[in-house]
Amino acid sequence: MSTRIIVTGAAGFIGSNLLRALNARGIDDIIAVDDLEQGDKFRNMIDLRVGDYVDKRAFYEAFARGHYGRVEAVFHQGACSDTMQHDGRYMLDNNYRDSRVLLDACQARGTRLLYASSAAVYGDGAAGFREEPACEKPLNVYGYSKLLFDQVVRRALPAARGQVVGFRYFNVYGAREQHKGRMASVAFHHVNQFRAAGKVRLFGAYNGYAEGMQARDFVWVEDVVAVNLWAFEHGSVSGVFNLGSGRAQPFNDIAVSVVNTLRGL
Repeated sequence: MSTRIIVTGAAGFIGSNLLRALNARGIDDIIAVDDLEQGDKFRNMIDLRVGDYVDKRAFYEAFARGHYGRVEAVFHQGACSDTMQHDGRYMLDNNYRDSRVLLDACQARGTRLLYASSAAVYGDGAAGFREEPACEKPLNVYGYSKLLFDQVVRRALPAARGQVVGFRYFNVYGAREQHKGRMASVAFHHVNQFRAAGKVRLFGAYNGYAEGMQARDFVWVEDVVAVNLWAFEHGSVSGVFNLGSGRAQPFNDIAVSVVNTLRGL
């Protein structure tokens, strides 16, 4: 009997990379869930194998009813990740309410849940990046929507039925992010800028940082996928964890790497 998996946000950046990695392990009984109102996201799924595609508007209620039968695990990557979105009702419906419904359904059905949280819960990071409430000070409604669900998960964990694990993604970059527009990674924008103009643009001096020295914790999408799959293979692991490199790098380092790489091609 095959292992049935659900991936929400399946046509998105991290979701489609997870699909690719699951296919590489011989898993293709996968229900892909997404919202293809932005139709060009379909390109992320052209080379992938799935058992079915379901629009997110029909998925959550159907899953709660048991419509998809026995499901081993849900990789929940679907969310609004636009940190510039200021519509709090929309953000909480997408990122909190859908996740809460999914958690309750997974618990009722004995399905493992591996989900995407975000380092945005830490705000500007002034209080540190430890996975504890004292450090969690989001600056926007996106970060708050992720924190709110993490808090629900923490309360549920002591009595949880099976694995529930959340990953606070830092600044992920890599293949299959072309649809993200302004929210794509610094590396993605630098590649496109260099190809178009032979140079990249960096932020000027600001708030005590020299030109191009603003720093973030950049993490490759392949590493993000590898950690998700490690957790999938170790079903006894539950909790909310940071998923980053553990060190910040200035934007200038990314620019230099991009320019040197493309010049060598």
